[in-house]
Amino acid sequence: MQGDTKPEVARKNRRMGVIAFGIAIAMVGASFAAVPLYRVFCQATGFNGTPVINSADSPGVRAGTIVTVRFNANTNPGLDWDFSPEQREVKLPLGEEAMAFYTARNRASTPVEGVAVYNVTPEVVGPYFHKTACFCFDSQTLAAGQQVEMPVTFWVDPKIADDPNTSGIRTITLSYTFYRTLADAQRAGALAHAGPHVGRLGSATR
Repeated sequence: MQGDTKPEVARKNRRMGVIAFGIAIAMVGASFAAVPLYRVFCQATGFNGTPVINSADSPGVRAGTIVTVRFNANTNPGLDWDFSPEQREVKLPLGEEAMAFYTARNRASTPVEGVAVYNVTPEVVGPYFHKTACFCFDSQTLAAGQQVEMPVTFWVDPKIADDPNTSGIRTITLSYTFYRTLADAQRAGALAHAGPHVGRLGSATR
């Protein structure tokens, strides 16, 4: 404006600069928070085929409705492990808690740290598939040649039969994929060629 003096213009420019800087910082912070917040959101709501993780008790068995839960296992090529389910599938009534086991073995000659991510299919059953205990998102370190069993306990909410989008579903697949952790790749000095990994960098150095 013509009535503005030079000091006023400078003051306005500084104020706009501060506002723009604050918005930029907020956007950067949001980008770093997006991944963990998204994961928490998915675990709490079952969004995108993510099973709900909680310690809530099953509301009770609904007799007459049986679902089949199948188990799938994948290992990223960057992780030198054998990883597989011990059973192909489990049949159980809605509302009944069940337990299944996966087996992992480290083929490497040194300790290796891995972490698992997971989902269920069809994706629409995510809100109704409740895991009360599992090994997902917790780093697992196996010594050279070590083999371990990894249990998972779960139940399928009887409300799945009341939802028009899921009422006809009788087969659910629970899938896990194990990755080498970023921290492990950093400790081994292989971070530059790590490829797809999961987790945050640790404080260890080469």
